[in-house]
Amino acid sequence: YMNNIQKLIISSLLITSGLAWLLSFATTDTMMNTMMTVDYNLLNISLFTIIWTSGMIAMMFPAIIPMILLYNKIIIKKDKSDSILIAKENKVIYSLKTILFTATYIILWTIVGLILFFGWSLSMNDSIIKYISSDQINILFGIILIMAGVYQFTPLKKKCIGYCESPLTFFTRRWHNGTIGAIKMGIYQGMYCLGCCWPYFVLMLALGWMNIAWMGLFAGIIFGEKIWSKGIWISRFTGIAFAILGILTILGIIT
Repeated sequence: YMNNIQKLIISSLLITSGLAWLLSFATTDTMMNTMMTVDYNLLNISLFTIIWTSGMIAMMFPAIIPMILLYNKIIIKKDKSDSILIAKENKVIYSLKTILFTATYIILWTIVGLILFFGWSLSMNDSIIKYISSDQINILFGIILIMAGVYQFTPLKKKCIGYCESPLTFFTRRWHNGTIGAIKMGIYQGMYCLGCCWPYFVLMLALGWMNIAWMGLFAGIIFGEKIWSKGIWISRFTGIAFAILGILTILGIIT
């Protein structure tokens, strides 16, 4: 049974995610054009940051609802007099620390996106790719797919997904008090999430940057991994699929 506080949080996260999906859908071409450029001006960087961050919100917010619900519940019980965002009839509803925890998580993903932006734009520079044949590009993409598939079976993936799918375990082992604690836990959660999900974003680079279809597919996989208690099996299934696609790509069967 969900109380009004939980309904408010879930609604706000899903509405934000929905709006972010709309923005991502409307700006797919803009993202591709921005990623293909090597002109690192303020406009291109700003456009990328906005579109990438909205994409992360669209894909990640539904999957981290249990984490945010539990954190807000703990904070309200532990710290009723501090960092209150919304209160009604002296009843704490939403803590500013919850906002800070969530914002730090998103900021970490934004930083990761900027790193990928500069690296991807560099790799797309004509002075580099003009020396690479289409067959070599297929081999490169195949290797990336195989690496992503193998990673799904690693102990690091298992550890990261364990923290992501079990909010209670995460907060039990990584709890920090205070405002700085909210920032630290947001960073920790972002890092564990990155450890779970980096293969999907690397593959989006190879398969079509911020393509809505791929975003939807990987968002569904990420949601299943984080929400289902046995999400590791989703990871392993996708790992096998990635490895098979990688081999077929290297052999030239898929281009």
